[in-house]
Amino acid sequence: MRLAFLIPSLVCAAGLAAAETGESLLLATTTSVRDSGLLEALLPGFTEASGIQVRVVAVGSGAALRMGAEGNADLLLTHAPAGEQELLESGAVVSRTPFMENHFVIAGPEADPAGVGAAPGPVEAYRRLAAAAAPYVSRGDDSGTHRREKALMEEAGLDPVRGWAGFQRTGSGMGLTLQVAGEKRAYVLSDIGTFLAFRERAGLVALSRPAPALRNEYSVLRVSPERFPRVKAEAARRLEAFLLERATQERIAGFGRERFGRELFRPLRLAGPGGVAGGSGEAREGPLGGAREQRSGSGEARSGS
Repeated sequence: MRLAFLIPSLVCAAGLAAAETGESLLLATTTSVRDSGLLEALLPGFTEASGIQVRVVAVGSGAALRMGAEGNADLLLTHAPAGEQELLESGAVVSRTPFMENHFVIAGPEADPAGVGAAPGPVEAYRRLAAAAAPYVSRGDDSGTHRREKALMEEAGLDPVRGWAGFQRTGSGMGLTLQVAGEKRAYVLSDIGTFLAFRERAGLVALSRPAPALRNEYSVLRVSPERFPRVKAEAARRLEAFLLERATQERIAGFGRERFGRELFRPLRLAGPGGVAGGSGEAREGPLGGAREQRSGSGEARSGS
């Protein structure tokens, strides 16, 4: 049985066409695109234009990929490249298309007692956190963020299972994990989009410097109708096409600018200013960059050294 978390505004915006036809699809997605507000900004437009209602299951990328592997979703939106490639090679999905990116940040209290902001890169930052036995909150949910955290810790020579004194897990999504980290004045790894959306509530600042190891690529994957005949392949294809079309990519490029003075995601299907034609894996300076995010009285984030 498929279980879906319906974003209220998406249901309200479903439109008369969806109500009349009853056509729908199930999108299994990472929590960051829900918690940042991006899905609420994009999906009502798709439903209005297509008459297809999108039922959203917002979970960690690992859980979303497992749903795809079992044929329990029609389309996946995740940010775990290695797991996505494995699923593609298994034949459970027929395509994997990167369509936007942002980056991860290590956030923490502004005083930064562990010295993360002075670390030359994220691997050294984790060594400093462990050496200081700094309070740290992990999602611990096999999400794309959790997988990246484990990879960084392993590269730092740390055990991602044992952690260190002060290391704890929520087993929850990014938004809740940020709030727990804020309450405990702890450090946390987050995608920049969700971090900015929850920054004021968490009371934390972004401390890490941009680095290739912190690049965060989001992809859309269509589940195979040949392997899973109940998959709504045409509806999934139409939503994939919607996410890749220029008008949607431009909306992604502008998302967050009014509230935060910067983009939260960078589209990968636009050429020229504001987007790139594909992902190179390189960290890029610009609206998403900055060695440290300082909170100001206006609530806007400013880049500084």
